[in-house]
Amino acid sequence: MIEALKAPIRRHWPRLRLRTILLLTFVAVAALPGFGALFLRVYENTLVRQTEAELVAQGAALAAVAAADWPGAKPVPENEPQAMDPDGVAGGTLSTIDLRTTPILPERPDPVSSASPPRADALAAAGRLTPILRATSRTTLASILLLDAEGRILTGPNSGESYAALPEVADALHGDPDTVLRRNGAYRQRYALEWLSRASDLRIHHARPVIVEGHVVGVLLLSRSPRALFRGLYEDRGKILLGIGLIFAALVVLSGLLSRGIARPIEALSEATRQVALGGGGVPQVPPTAAIEIQALYADFARMADAIARRSLYLRDFAHAVSHEFKTPLAGIRGAIEILEDHGDGMSEADRRRFQSNIAADADRLALLVTRLLELARADMAGGVVPADTELAPILHHIADAYRADRFAVVVEVAGGSIAGISPAVLETVLVALIDNARQAGAGQVRLVVRWEEETVALDVIDDGPGIPIADRARIFEPFFTSRRADGGTGLGLPIVRSLLASAGATIALRDADSGTRFTLGLRAAG
Repeated sequence: MIEALKAPIRRHWPRLRLRTILLLTFVAVAALPGFGALFLRVYENTLVRQTEAELVAQGAALAAVAAADWPGAKPVPENEPQAMDPDGVAGGTLSTIDLRTTPILPERPDPVSSASPPRADALAAAGRLTPILRATSRTTLASILLLDAEGRILTGPNSGESYAALPEVADALHGDPDTVLRRNGAYRQRYALEWLSRASDLRIHHARPVIVEGHVVGVLLLSRSPRALFRGLYEDRGKILLGIGLIFAALVVLSGLLSRGIARPIEALSEATRQVALGGGGVPQVPPTAAIEIQALYADFARMADAIARRSLYLRDFAHAVSHEFKTPLAGIRGAIEILEDHGDGMSEADRRRFQSNIAADADRLALLVTRLLELARADMAGGVVPADTELAPILHHIADAYRADRFAVVVEVAGGSIAGISPAVLETVLVALIDNARQAGAGQVRLVVRWEEETVALDVIDDGPGIPIADRARIFEPFFTSRRADGGTGLGLPIVRSLLASAGATIALRDADSGTRFTLGLRAAG
């Protein structure tokens, strides 16, 4: 199912440059605070509930003052227990509304006329409390009205009219404080971001009963707009815009830095890769502003390009050598066949057999060349897995015993317990090839000497033959180079030996000797 969803995305995913991806990433990160403003509604709900809690606290305090100062009220004993709500808050729950769940009522209607005037004690209480209510309203910016026990207004320009029909007032007249959310008809947008707020056009209304000796004698009706969520943001809009500008300027600088440190060096390296693929060009200079990883990539690419160049040169020279080596026997076969076709009828039996023998010899040489080429290919393609550690003495003595039957001396000089990291089969193949070369060159004895050389097991193969001419020493490991071509030499023996050793993590080198020839094999030490 997940793959089915990914398939259309892969088909329609746009191709983007690295610098574009980096820029989009930075812009998205920089814009996260702006998007976060859309999720400030939880904080806004907290502000609304805080405003409600302030109205509830004001109402509770003013109701207590009104109850204590109401005409005919008796003093409340200091040890009288207070009513506790289920949350343990004295006098009732401070917050009950929630922007997500609380219904929003229409704007508070105008009061209606009342058939009877307020009671005298209520008017007397209003006269005492009006200065307190006005002082509180100036400080808290809340609208505060005092109603009597029938819901008639005791303070303000609408004195004598009734709010008894309002749901919150009706609840308070029954002794239950109530808070509602209503639309604010007088709301006018003052800040550019206020449209993001859910509470900007709302007003919180709280009705609080005034209870004297267990009877509701009046109601305090408080209302106030909630705290403005984006007021502070709007007032500091200049600083915020400056900060946004600085952020985007920093993003531009960072994008340029990353472009110089990553994008441009990668583009230059990509162009160099295309040039190398076309057979030309070279590795560009490492930009000094490139990241350390990019500089390491340039170094790796330089090594790869050098290896490709050397391999290409090797393949070109190898193909030329193969063509040359095959051309001679093929030309001999073709010439012999043409002579037999043109003059075979008048040719003597001895001449015919001689030409047929030449064809067979050239064909045998071609077959030997193909076999040796296959061996060289297998040696070149051998994996670089480090073989298990092998004890050298048993293998060297086994080889020496095998040549003793041919009356050819192989002398072994190895200390017991000498161990090297090379496969027994590879080591035996290499030593047999070197010993056979020495015997074919005219040597009568080969010494196999094991010693330590700079934390490497060195195995010397020393013969007493005529040695290799100084002029030929630089080319002995080149494919098809041989000084015994007339004797059937292919010039592939030593290249095969070197490839086999390389596959085992070992080396071979021609060393100077007082007489004869000396090859040194560098084997990995055990462990």
